[in-house]
Amino acid sequence: MRSYYAIMSFCPEAKNNTSQSASGTSADTGRSHSSAVVNQDDVAATKSDRMPSSVSNPDASTSGTDAPFYQLRKDATKLVAYTFERGRRNLWQLATSRLSVLLACSAVSSTSIYQFLKNYEDLTIFILAGEAFCGFEASEFRQKLKTVCLNYIVTFHRQNIYALKMVLEKESWTIMSAEASQIISLAGLTGDGAALISPTSGSSTLPKDYFRGNSIATNTGRQNNGFASWLNIGNPFSFKLENGSADSPKGNVLFNSSVGNGNNSPFDEENEDLLADFIDEDSQLPSRTLKTKIVKGNTSHWKDGDISSQTGSSLSLLRMMDKYARLMQKLEMVNVELFKGMFQLFGIFYHHIYETFGYQDRSQSGKPLPDSQSFRLKAALSKITQDSDQWIKPQNSLYPSSSSLSIGSTIAQMDVMPTAPPSSMFTSYGLKERCAAAETVSLVARVLNRSRAHLHSVLSQNNTSVVEEFFGTLVDTVPDLAEHIHRTSARMLLHINGYPDKIANAKWEVKELGTDHNGYVDLLLGEFKHYKTRLDHGGISKELQHLLLDYGIESIAEVLVEGLSRVKRCTDEGRALMSLDLQVLINGLQHIVSSNVKPRLQIVETFVKAYYLPETEYVHWARSHPEYSKSQVVGLVNLVATMKGWKRKTRLETIEKIEAAA
Repeated sequence: MRSYYAIMSFCPEAKNNTSQSASGTSADTGRSHSSAVVNQDDVAATKSDRMPSSVSNPDASTSGTDAPFYQLRKDATKLVAYTFERGRRNLWQLATSRLSVLLACSAVSSTSIYQFLKNYEDLTIFILAGEAFCGFEASEFRQKLKTVCLNYIVTFHRQNIYALKMVLEKESWTIMSAEASQIISLAGLTGDGAALISPTSGSSTLPKDYFRGNSIATNTGRQNNGFASWLNIGNPFSFKLENGSADSPKGNVLFNSSVGNGNNSPFDEENEDLLADFIDEDSQLPSRTLKTKIVKGNTSHWKDGDISSQTGSSLSLLRMMDKYARLMQKLEMVNVELFKGMFQLFGIFYHHIYETFGYQDRSQSGKPLPDSQSFRLKAALSKITQDSDQWIKPQNSLYPSSSSLSIGSTIAQMDVMPTAPPSSMFTSYGLKERCAAAETVSLVARVLNRSRAHLHSVLSQNNTSVVEEFFGTLVDTVPDLAEHIHRTSARMLLHINGYPDKIANAKWEVKELGTDHNGYVDLLLGEFKHYKTRLDHGGISKELQHLLLDYGIESIAEVLVEGLSRVKRCTDEGRALMSLDLQVLINGLQHIVSSNVKPRLQIVETFVKAYYLPETEYVHWARSHPEYSKSQVVGLVNLVATMKGWKRKTRLETIEKIEAAA
């Protein structure tokens, strides 16, 4: 293209001052920045010297610009230049067609991330130079490059998913040391000092916008002599032609320290990770080796609580998402797809934690307790299943791992044998590990929330909805997931799954109210004492102990309501006995914990008092108390209708209205 442009821009020398000035300018430009122009001038000068004086100057009495020979030479030059100008598109199409054949090679998608980024950088420079040369946007070849990037990102993303799943399968859910956490830089996610690969040597003088992968600089090609700026810059590939490509990324890569907060470290630890092959060919593990040296200047990304809550899987996930964020800045034409890959990685991590620690216990009769999952948590899990079903489906057969049972068949078995759930589901991890899992997913959410503004700035305005969907659907629901895990842990450690049936089978059809409470109250208090002892020796913080104590009290309240809703026959004295049992339980719990437990058991007292409502008030009462499940309200209505002698029609109409309103 440089030689072609030099021929196209050639101007014959003239004898008058104006022509000499114009010719001198063109020749200076060519001699300074294009060897092709120099060669053309030398050839022309040599031929001129060899010509006879009568030929070189056929009419000395006439001025140079009016000489017939000069005019003929000038016209011929214009014709050649015009023909060459019309042929620029053909030259560009021939070049891009050959590059397209090379890009179709399978090796392009299997190369290292370092080499791919260098190829992308070279192709971007070449496209911008070609657009300036031709004077039009190379939309077809840009689309070809985008397709190549998409294919590479698909392969790259698949490798990252396999690596993340492998890390999750081997995760022990133990807290990492603070030193291991501090060496991780998340500059790509936070936008603080995220370095991009910048060209080397001869191409380092190119403007920054020339490496952004967009068409900002293509307007130059539509201007007259737009390619002249590339002649001034010089050949950006001459350095590689002279020196070849180094085997190591460190051999010929510099990092642009002007991006970010001014950190001038030439080889940031995470950038080296980005440039390395992601999967080691022998071990199939991430090839990066952690340094023992703590990276200075990057600790601002972390807070004390973040560092103290890290696990191996959360560090791996954050490093992966940081790579994606850095690539989003480099590969702008596919940054939306890269962000969707981040979305999917976090979704797989989110779903795995739920699968491992969030399953609900089952009661001994096989009837599930009311679902404590929030609507937002259900929506998040549904979205993950919809988007990542091919990646999370194999995990569904891990319980038990020795069989091919799916989640549905596993749950069905649990309904038949509720006292013996799969051991890997509930007992393979202790309290400390369960709390670490809930804390580490909260950590990742905090880091992502700090990167929210930066991710918005990287993506275009047309793609902000993708960012908001990610945060609204997944990141903002992490507190719901953590709460669900803690509630499940509390119920698991309390061992009160069978108490709803014990409460329902107690003798409630009594004629006189005595001073003795039912025996299940003492059993519940004993279970709660053991529960508190487990928390005290569980190796968790005091804050988490208090939180789990509160969730334990609420779990007892749920069990009481569920058990009372299953009572079939009860007299007024039996209802008074329920209130007595509740009061004894409150007094006993108050001696175990320091906080006020009565407000957390108010839900039980309200349910007991509903026994005395008029028959016309139950529909309104059910609508004003959504904390009770439909089955619990229907059980209450059936009990009251049986003991109060309601008409069958009245009972059926009341139940129908309650079910319709639920």
